Amino acid sequence: MKVWVDMTASAHVLVFRPLIQLLRARGDEVEITARDYAQTLQLLELHGLEATVIGRHGGRSRTGKARSLFSRLHALRTWARPRGFDLALAHGSHELTVSARRLGIPSGTTHDYEFATVQHQLGMRAATRVVVPESIPPERLERFGVRPPKLQRYPGLKEEYYLSDFDPDPRVLELLGVDRSRILVVLRPPPDVSLYHRHSNPLFPQTLDFLGAHPEVQAVVLPRTEEQREFVRELDLPSMVVPDRAVDAQSLIALADVVVSAGGTMNREAAALGVPVYTTYGGRLGGVDEQLIREGRLKPLTDPRALELVKRQDASGTRVRREPQLMLDLLLTALG
Repeated sequence: MKVWVDMTASAHVLVFRPLIQLLRARGDEVEITARDYAQTLQLLELHGLEATVIGRHGGRSRTGKARSLFSRLHALRTWARPRGFDLALAHGSHELTVSARRLGIPSGTTHDYEFATVQHQLGMRAATRVVVPESIPPERLERFGVRPPKLQRYPGLKEEYYLSDFDPDPRVLELLGVDRSRILVVLRPPPDVSLYHRHSNPLFPQTLDFLGAHPEVQAVVLPRTEEQREFVRELDLPSMVVPDRAVDAQSLIALADVVVSAGGTMNREAAALGVPVYTTYGGRLGGVDEQLIREGRLKPLTDPRALELVKRQDASGTRVRREPQLMLDLLLTALG
């Protein structure tokens, strides 16, 4: 079987790494396309995955996003048409499902945030199968035309699947020059260029200022874009470390004492790895985060002074590992 996987954001590389391994292990041929955005290409290189780069992010404006979308849709169809794919797979790439539908290719897509409305109106409607966590109420997806059997659901977090074979590498701390005697806090800025996160979040800069000047803290910031990287560096905070490029973020999270993120994936990676995690997300919380908060595995942050800054004991026993084969099997139901 010939399988096409499209990756348009950094998290997609993480989700599909084990799934691609499973597909290739059973003899399937997998080809990858990727959009040049955030750390997507760097992570592909880090995980040894080759991809054809098609398109870039359209920027902050709706006009730029629309122009980028139509240009990339045309380029993807031109690239895919002669290759004779049997199946197309994505994690939220509406460009893949729309292109696959135009080409008559069955498609399966997965996501874990239900309020990215514009993206889902395109991507989920065009997909053959939509695979989501059980914590997302199914009625929230009905407005996108998603009901069983098109809707397939899995228990837990996607991070518990793709981190199932993961063990942290302590060399990441040496690479970044982290002072291990101090409280290690890992931070992820908000997705400022995302349509579902349109307004600036003042809480995150306040948190940067607080932690970056804290004498007992070593804070590592993992920016999404070069603009964010430059912004944090210009703050010139004494306790702050900003890597030059993509690093082994999962190892960094697993070795951290606290994680603070305005996004989603890093929050859930910390929860899956048993690390205390706070969210500063300023948009509407999805079903996954709502469930994590109810379970006490994720804490909303409204004031950086409320952070519990203590050295963490080993919490490997609180990790949750799930077999990625289940997620792949659900995506493969797109074949009928």
